[in-house]
Amino acid sequence: MPRIEAVATVVPPHVVNQEESMLLARQFFQEAFPDIDRLLGIFSHSQIRKRHFCMPIDWFSQDRIFAEKNQLYVENAEALAVEAVSRCLEKALVPADTIDCLMFVSSTGIATPSMDSRLVNRLGLRPDITRVPLWGLGCAGGAMGLSRACEYARAYPQKRVLLVSVELCGLTFIRQDMSKSNLVATCLFGDGAAAVLVDGDEVATSSAVPRLSFCGSRTTTWPDTLDVMGWEVTEPGLRVIFSRDIPTLIKQSMKENVDSFLHPLDTSIDQLRHFIFHPGGAKVLTAYQQSLGISQDATRLSEEVLYNFGNMSSPTVLFVLEKSMEQHWEVGDRGLMAALGPGFSSELLLLEAR
Repeated sequence: MPRIEAVATVVPPHVVNQEESMLLARQFFQEAFPDIDRLLGIFSHSQIRKRHFCMPIDWFSQDRIFAEKNQLYVENAEALAVEAVSRCLEKALVPADTIDCLMFVSSTGIATPSMDSRLVNRLGLRPDITRVPLWGLGCAGGAMGLSRACEYARAYPQKRVLLVSVELCGLTFIRQDMSKSNLVATCLFGDGAAAVLVDGDEVATSSAVPRLSFCGSRTTTWPDTLDVMGWEVTEPGLRVIFSRDIPTLIKQSMKENVDSFLHPLDTSIDQLRHFIFHPGGAKVLTAYQQSLGISQDATRLSEEVLYNFGNMSSPTVLFVLEKSMEQHWEVGDRGLMAALGPGFSSELLLLEAR
């Protein structure tokens, strides 16, 4: 089975606490919403303390064109990706020229040549490396990318795969967008990056420490849900779309989805010891708990990531994975990774310590 050798995460330098972002939101949205004080309650209920951005807080006060935002995305995404990969390879004690496949996940900017080709030049990766850029997966991208990386390593067990996920959600902010979705985004989203090294089971390892092995994955895309989450491409940039019905959809659909995934793998929810869930928001984590019948403590690591970083879209679940791998996994322990994204879709992975 493919195994996860190392995970590393990074965030950009500019920190905005929730009180600062609430004051900024009041300034931006008070003319559009007469009941602005009531709406700003989302900040106090968000269970987020702070978030990180690649630009300082005063940058958000002016209208920006998409070309400017995207150029900042290319520059900052490349820098964060290089740092995340360098930390990941250092953790694993693996040289860059041993990587056989590079997967790059992002949805908050565009680049051609793609970002993965830029990393080949910056990191000293081999010229013949297989490159797989994945775009448009949103918050599900970290989990989907890890599924595809593990499936590649299962198909080619002698290969070593590097997954990189970078999102700069702050750069998608549209100053002139007075929608409630944009107000919620002002409360929720942050920037971050993660890198994960996955080895096929024929790649030699000298470590005696248990590793998390990939047991299987499942992608589910529910029909007629395209309007639940995503981007609308507009003149000033990528305009956020998400539905208030997401927690309800989780409560209605996730239990059956998880049960039907786990059953063929000879396990069940009550046999799982670890839960690695993308913290889309406080209500999303509560919906997971209620739907699956798990305790609040089961999603404690997800809540910690949300509290300290907000929702960074695709890399967020990999931040939770890094924290989980720092916990004690007994050999034979199984854990469920889950994330939701545009489509409307879910990605599930079953991991086991071996």
